[in-house]
Amino acid sequence: MSCLRSGQEPIVMVIDFHHARGPEIELCFGDDGGDSAAENDWSLLPFMALSDGAHMSTEEFSYFTVRRKETATEPATSLFGISCSRQIDSNLLTYRPPDVTRSTVQKAVVVVTDSPRSLGQLREKLSVVTSAWFAQRDFSDADILKKFREGLVISRKKNEESKDQNLGLSLREMIHEFKHQTLVLFKALLLQPKMLFFGSRCERLCMIQFSLVSLIPGLMNELQDSADPAFDNYAQMVGKPTSLKTSDRNSLLAYMGLPLQIFGKGSMFGPYTPLQQLDLLADHGTKSYVVGSTNSLLLQQKDRYSDILVNLDEDTINISSPTLRNALTLSVADRRWIDLLTQIINDTWDEAHPQQPKTHGYMGSEEFIRLQFEEYLLSLLACMQYHEELNSFNADEPGRKGRAHLDTFNIEGDPALEFNLEFLEQWRNTLNYSLYKRLTSDALLFSIVEPRHPCAGGLTIDDVQRRLTQQVAELHLDERVREGREALNRHLSTGQKKVNAAFNNFWSDIESMREAQRKKNEEKATQSQRSSLDKGSRNSPPFSPSDTASIHSTGGSSWFSGRKAPAVDMTQAQASVNAASQKAGAYLSSWGSWASEKRKEWQEKRNTPSSPTSVTSPSAPTLTEIGETDRGRRHSMQSRRSEDSVALSRSGSRRKRWSNILLRRESGEFSSAYRKDDESGNSNGEQDNVYSKSPLSRAASVADDDVAPIASQSEEPTTHSEVDHPAAENSPLEDTKSSSPIEELHVAEPNPWEDEAKKPPSQKSTNMKDVSPAEPTQPHAEK
Repeated sequence: MSCLRSGQEPIVMVIDFHHARGPEIELCFGDDGGDSAAENDWSLLPFMALSDGAHMSTEEFSYFTVRRKETATEPATSLFGISCSRQIDSNLLTYRPPDVTRSTVQKAVVVVTDSPRSLGQLREKLSVVTSAWFAQRDFSDADILKKFREGLVISRKKNEESKDQNLGLSLREMIHEFKHQTLVLFKALLLQPKMLFFGSRCERLCMIQFSLVSLIPGLMNELQDSADPAFDNYAQMVGKPTSLKTSDRNSLLAYMGLPLQIFGKGSMFGPYTPLQQLDLLADHGTKSYVVGSTNSLLLQQKDRYSDILVNLDEDTINISSPTLRNALTLSVADRRWIDLLTQIINDTWDEAHPQQPKTHGYMGSEEFIRLQFEEYLLSLLACMQYHEELNSFNADEPGRKGRAHLDTFNIEGDPALEFNLEFLEQWRNTLNYSLYKRLTSDALLFSIVEPRHPCAGGLTIDDVQRRLTQQVAELHLDERVREGREALNRHLSTGQKKVNAAFNNFWSDIESMREAQRKKNEEKATQSQRSSLDKGSRNSPPFSPSDTASIHSTGGSSWFSGRKAPAVDMTQAQASVNAASQKAGAYLSSWGSWASEKRKEWQEKRNTPSSPTSVTSPSAPTLTEIGETDRGRRHSMQSRRSEDSVALSRSGSRRKRWSNILLRRESGEFSSAYRKDDESGNSNGEQDNVYSKSPLSRAASVADDDVAPIASQSEEPTTHSEVDHPAAENSPLEDTKSSSPIEELHVAEPNPWEDEAKKPPSQKSTNMKDVSPAEPTQPHAEK
């Protein structure tokens, strides 16, 4: 078909992504059945419709420009396209063509129109139709697309004289994100550099560029030269205005030289530009452009393809040229103006509905923002013309206005300096300024619009405060402090829980250790008690009822008192009793043998006279004294034993009784022998000490009768090396130093009771039977 002519109906197309051939045009719906893509050489249109990374989104939109060739009736011009791409699982299709071999099917529905004014409304309609077509799950049925194209034709005829419409991306969002850099981008657009926009979302990428271009009044209606740098139709066809109607806004803008032709010869505009168009960007005839890309490969070559790189993913602006950077530096008045506008946007910001102010009023609305930029641009044009007139007067150029004529406007100084002098110098060298100068050469613009910056004036304290406030707001200190406070509270609560848990664990560990130590002590005490019982059962007869009672009575104050007495092995106890009985019999037999021998010796000595010195020794105490001393010692020893031991056993009492009987017997014989010697001594007239008869000697006759049968039971006396004499401490002659047999008896025999008393309480036996020697011993032989 002869495709679109100026003012004709739109075209609807379907772009399919083939797994082998890549993106290609599948369907095209126009006035006649011609192939518009082939006629206009739209071989790159499928790459523009299916943007890089579109498969990562459920629904993605792309905006682009294409070139329509010259016809017999119409010159070459630019067309504008919008595409909506979606994808579906191939298994869900009710009709699956043979060439569908992949798991997903990706297609895009494209609308190509001659004006970008209605792209905002067209975007919503295209989204609904594309979603409905995919919901059919049968791409062979394209009736819905045909009806959609018919509806676009009817709608275009009704709204042919409609005003400019919003493109869908809010200017409020752009200012809210870029703040004062929005004015930097606006002034950079006038300088016509190579501007490259990059973003991962294609729709947002395109809308930012359209919104920026729409800030220049009337430019959206004059983009017929934007698709190709070779186009220059507007500059050739536009005429110089000859009249002005101040009540008509369009007449006023035209008289002021607007719109500024940013995309003329040598310049192009491509909201989405695929990599296949990089050759066009790098062409020598391409001097400036505003393009967008979603491919990160361009970031690696940003110095080659851009003077200004706008990264939408990071919201940053990178100006590579130093001269361009100085020209785009905002003056004090510029910064004051954009800061006030940004403050209004922030004061009326609504997160739920960012496109409109929360007050639903005029301040901060889309129309308010557009009028503010229009006022700024008109002031810039008026100041720039006055600046030109002032320079021509100072240079004494021909045809200049007179000084008196300029003074009639009562303008102080050069108001254009408020816009940054370096910016004005670079702007004068652009193509769009040349066209503006040609269209307004005879017009006194500073007589229509006051040549004054909207926020003229030097730096004030309000500017400083406002800038500090914005810088503090940009730091997001409130959010960081709030986040820090929340994190601190969270960490404090977590730390408190950890400390409590650690303290509880530590306390439970201590309790466990204490419980384990208590059980260990109880086990040790039980083992020690059992070992002592086993040792006592081996070395002593079993406990008597009285002994058991005494142990329980004395152990009541101990922390073991609450325990039950351990069970006693009766077999082992009986064996211990038998062994103890045998030892006691052997012990008594030994004593009987020893006593019988001593008696014989003393009888032999009775017949021989004793040495007077041994009798009359002044150092030898009397038997009465010895007996009294011995009984006193025994009484003290018995008292100590009663304090240390639990109770005396009956076997100990029996040994003591036998020892006393033997001592009485010995004392009686000794007394009898000394009585005879004393009588003979007295007859000789010698005055000697006479030993009184000991109380033990009074029972000598009784002892003789008792000892005799015991002595007969002893078969073989034991030696002293086996067992010490148990009754040696009961000897009445312990302290004497004479060489009498009684002295020898005392010296040879140790005192087990004294040894027991000297032991520490932990080593003392609980029964007096434990201190008895295993077997009786024989006294030392006479020296």
